[in-house]
Amino acid sequence: MSRIPIFLSMVVLSLSACSGPQAPARKAEAVSAPEAEYAVGKALVREVASSFGANGSFIAEETSDLAPAAGGRVAATPVDVGDFVKKGEVICRLDEREAELRLEQARAALEQAKFMLRQAESRVGHSGSGAFDPESVPEVSSSRAAYESAMASARLAAADARRYENLVRSGDVSQSSFEKFRTQQETADAAANSARRQYEGQLNAARQNFGAIEAARAALAAAESQEAQARKNLEDTSIRAPFDGYVTDRPTAVGQWLGTGNKVATLVRIARVKLRLEIPEQQAALVEAGMGVTARVAAYPQRDFAGRVSAVVPAVDSVSRIFITEARFDNPRAELRPGMFASARVMLPGTERAVFVPAQAVFYDNTTDASHVYIVADGVARLRVVLRGDSDGDQVRVLSGLEGGETVVLSNQTDLYDGAPVSTRP
Repeated sequence: MSRIPIFLSMVVLSLSACSGPQAPARKAEAVSAPEAEYAVGKALVREVASSFGANGSFIAEETSDLAPAAGGRVAATPVDVGDFVKKGEVICRLDEREAELRLEQARAALEQAKFMLRQAESRVGHSGSGAFDPESVPEVSSSRAAYESAMASARLAAADARRYENLVRSGDVSQSSFEKFRTQQETADAAANSARRQYEGQLNAARQNFGAIEAARAALAAAESQEAQARKNLEDTSIRAPFDGYVTDRPTAVGQWLGTGNKVATLVRIARVKLRLEIPEQQAALVEAGMGVTARVAAYPQRDFAGRVSAVVPAVDSVSRIFITEARFDNPRAELRPGMFASARVMLPGTERAVFVPAQAVFYDNTTDASHVYIVADGVARLRVVLRGDSDGDQVRVLSGLEGGETVVLSNQTDLYDGAPVSTRP
């Protein structure tokens, strides 16, 4: 806010004597009181950014109740309430012995699965890279070569038998010679059939051995998964911070048994905080995301913290007739803490007329539980009940009770009363 200097004038207010039986006792006392000098100032009017006030409480940007992923006995608690921890830092450590044994067992099973896979691959000469071709298996290729040779011999024997059959018909060779070559054909055919069966048998065996490779691979994948799970279980014995933050609760102790539902600690992130504001229903339509918000807390009564509206709840509570708005505030020094009560102002577009008086003009009356200001009008002191707003340096905004332009008393207000006759002199 811009500041306008207040020029104070020193005037002498003399309390005139009053008469009559109905005069209050305070007036009677004022007759004999010596003249006193009172500082006065002006209630000034200026244009300020349009806004409205709201109250709320700060909450952490993130709050996490940490719990173990698996049960175990607490072995160490390296942090305590109030400590600041970095992401990944150990909050609590459980007994690791059982998890270590299970990991060793899983690693042994993994090595065995790897050996079984290598053994299955060696049976068919397949290393696992590329598509499997059963014809590349040595036994299969050898039996296939034998089969092809036998087929060639059978075809040759068949050709000789047909040639001699024609020669028998023409009488060029004897029947016994033809019978000899026909027997050779039958023998070659039988050998070819035997070679074919042997080749098919080797081919099926190679395919079956490749199936054993697939089974070994599946067993290896299962062993790898079990080893990874065992490794994770060992890692889970160390419960770590999921983000940078402060430890606000740590109900565990060394030797305590924890289940998966037991809280180890509570961690809050307050590098940024959220202010949950309660907005009256009549102002619900004024608030939009991105609007500026200033807030004050009791710990820093003269400091304005700046934030912005980040979320507007669209529903209005049917009982309280308020709706909730959230504003985010950067909090690098952790000055704003979750749970702090704040008086805030939501900044609206445009400006509005505002009345300001020097801070000394406003005094609080415990009897009426209200703030007051004395003004000087027509030669008498007049008491005004005012609603005090925000401070701006040495000035205070008056939300109601003054119109602006009034002369206000800045000192010794306890010597005055409403209607006291006063006069001024240089």
